[in-house]
Amino acid sequence: METSGKRFWEQITPNQATVSTLKRVLFSGKTQYQSVEIIETGSFGLTLVLDGKTQSAAIDEFVYHETLVQPAMVLHPRPEVVFIAGGGEGATAREVLSHHSVRRVVMVDIDSQVVELCKKYMPDFSRGAYDDPRLELRIEDALAYLHQTEESYDVVVIDIPDPLEGGPAYRLYTQEFYQLLKRRLKPQGIVVVQAGPTAITEVQCFSAVNKTLSTVFPKVFGYHTHMASFSATWGFAMATLGLDPTGLSIQEIDQRLAQRVKGSRRFYDGITHQGLFALPKHLRDSLARESRVISEGAPLFVV
Repeated sequence: METSGKRFWEQITPNQATVSTLKRVLFSGKTQYQSVEIIETGSFGLTLVLDGKTQSAAIDEFVYHETLVQPAMVLHPRPEVVFIAGGGEGATAREVLSHHSVRRVVMVDIDSQVVELCKKYMPDFSRGAYDDPRLELRIEDALAYLHQTEESYDVVVIDIPDPLEGGPAYRLYTQEFYQLLKRRLKPQGIVVVQAGPTAITEVQCFSAVNKTLSTVFPKVFGYHTHMASFSATWGFAMATLGLDPTGLSIQEIDQRLAQRVKGSRRFYDGITHQGLFALPKHLRDSLARESRVISEGAPLFVV
């Protein structure tokens, strides 16, 4: 993150940056793993910034977190045990815990300071999720935890930062990690990951993540939505052992939401679901052409 006077500058790509009015800085510092800023901007309100990249902003965090979580949770016949990697703001857990069927959520985040800072400065993001007795918060490396545990999950949500060189997350974008996730799934299990921008100039992460998942899982579905605070459309990837999110009707999704979920969603419903998975042609072409498989020996790094 760079500030100049009362401005917040963010480098979106090597060739593009954005600038917002900076109202105040609530926290700025470094943890063992990454730099952290919690700021308030004129455009997007309260914002979490990790290693110079916006992770969540008050204006549209509900768009990101509902898009990440709800399609997989609604698709699964009865999600009861859920694993979350990352998600320090607590908003991913909030969306998972909105489902009545959920009886246990294991959330593993490597950075305790980020979690505590979000609890302190951004409580409206988690909205009580950290106090829910169904949530087990573990501060450790998600990769190591999944190697050690014998537990299996109905839904796995990977809500981690982009794979930055030197950052804490890049090993959770590899074929080896996805193979581990597959071993931790129950028979109708679903994995969903945030997969980077889908702007026409920046699709390499999205395409490579989807391609890598497709070497492990029988069914992979890329989808995206516009994120104003990210200055881009943003991609996600859902991997399943057979379930197909594109086969759900608008009516079926709305019915499942009404029956299963506490409260109403601000963004996600049956009509929105249809739009999320209706990728434009340039993205479909990019997915069809992609040959790169991300691995421990050939990791993906973004700028």
